[in-house]
Amino acid sequence: MQSVEQTVYIVDDEEPVRKALRFLTKSDGIRSESFATGQAFLDSLDRIGPGCLLLDVCMPDMSGLELQEALRERDFEIPVIVLTGHADVPTAVRAMKGGASDFVEKPFDGEELLARIHQCLSGEAKRRRTIEWRKQAAERLARLTRREREVMEGLVAGKRNKQIAEELFISFRTVELHRSSIMAKFEANSLSDVVRIALLAESDEEFVSPPGAGN
Repeated sequence: MQSVEQTVYIVDDEEPVRKALRFLTKSDGIRSESFATGQAFLDSLDRIGPGCLLLDVCMPDMSGLELQEALRERDFEIPVIVLTGHADVPTAVRAMKGGASDFVEKPFDGEELLARIHQCLSGEAKRRRTIEWRKQAAERLARLTRREREVMEGLVAGKRNKQIAEELFISFRTVELHRSSIMAKFEANSLSDVVRIALLAESDEEFVSPPGAGN
């Protein structure tokens, strides 16, 4: 899958803070874009790409918590790092319960914040890769006929061709032909690839390796 540049989206009503955050991210080679209000960010959702959101929780008109809620209502997923005032732990806890990935107190330490941003972006990249792998696996699974899927389920369960043939009341040779067809439709190089693709297509977990891993 082709990598896409990630962006740090900054939402803070204080211009000096926005400038400082843009300078900080730029100095580390991270692309950033800033917004003065939560509504301005919402109005730009159609062009918001991969990345993370640096969100001030205390803003007029629309608070950071309200923006979080608005994003949930729109089913818009993006990892959030909330920026809170010093010792404003209750608000940070509310933000974390609302789905924020992390929080940082103002005034923030630049190196610490960059470390949190990198951690957040790394997790988001992994999540998006997993979604793409799962999508590709589901597309390959959909190519199988009903009988091929039955044979595949036997293979994933660790059954030998002979056992699959007996259980499905088909010949050993037919199982071999179905197995070859499954390999071709899955674009798999090995049985382990077949197993990975099948598990990835049917699993919501993120620990399943993509096809070809470990070969």
